[in-house]
Amino acid sequence: MGTSEVKQMPQISLTTPLSDDVVEKLRIGQRVLLNGVIYTGRDAAHKKLVDLLDQGKELPFELKGQVIYYVGPSPAKPGQVIGSAGPTTSGRMDAYAPRLIALGLKGMIGKGKRIPEVIKAIKQYKSVYFAAVGGAAALIARSIKECSVVAYPELGPEAIHRLVVENFPVIVVNDTLGGDLYDEGVKIYAAGK
Repeated sequence: MGTSEVKQMPQISLTTPLSDDVVEKLRIGQRVLLNGVIYTGRDAAHKKLVDLLDQGKELPFELKGQVIYYVGPSPAKPGQVIGSAGPTTSGRMDAYAPRLIALGLKGMIGKGKRIPEVIKAIKQYKSVYFAAVGGAAALIARSIKECSVVAYPELGPEAIHRLVVENFPVIVVNDTLGGDLYDEGVKIYAAGK
C-alpha cells in the first residue's frame, strides 16, 4: 500500500462487537472511532484468562467479537468515569493473543509492533490490531463513558474493566491482509532518503 492510499482512507465509526465482515474491510492507516463496549486487559489478566482456558473453564466475559484495550487505567478523580487511560506496550500480550484471537477476539488496542505469530493469527482468524495514541491518555479518557470491573479486582488497575466508549480514536496497524503500518512507515521513510 502506497502512502497516498494510507492518507486518503476515510475515518469510519464502528460499534462493537465487531464481525468478520467489518474487520475484513479495515486497512492499515485507517482512522477508526470505536463505539460500544470494549474490555481492558494487560499481561497479568491475560495470563489469568489463558489459565482459565487451560483448565477448561469459562472466561469472565464473552470473547467473540470483542475488543481488548491494553491499559491499566489510573483511578478516577471525583466526578470522573476513569483516570488516565493510555495504552501499554502490546508485546506484553503477544504470548497470549493468538489463543484469544482463535477464540473470536476481533480487536486489540495498544502501542508497538506485534510478533509474527500474532500477525499470523490476525490474518487467519480475521482480527485487527489498533494503535491508540500514547501520550494522549487524558484525551482518550474523555471517550470512556462508563467503567466497571468485571474480573480480577485483586489486580487493581490491571483488573479487567468493561468500558463503554464513544468515538474512541484508534488507527489500524495490522489488518486481515497482513498489512503492518509500522513496516509501511519504515519503507516510506527509507524511500524518502
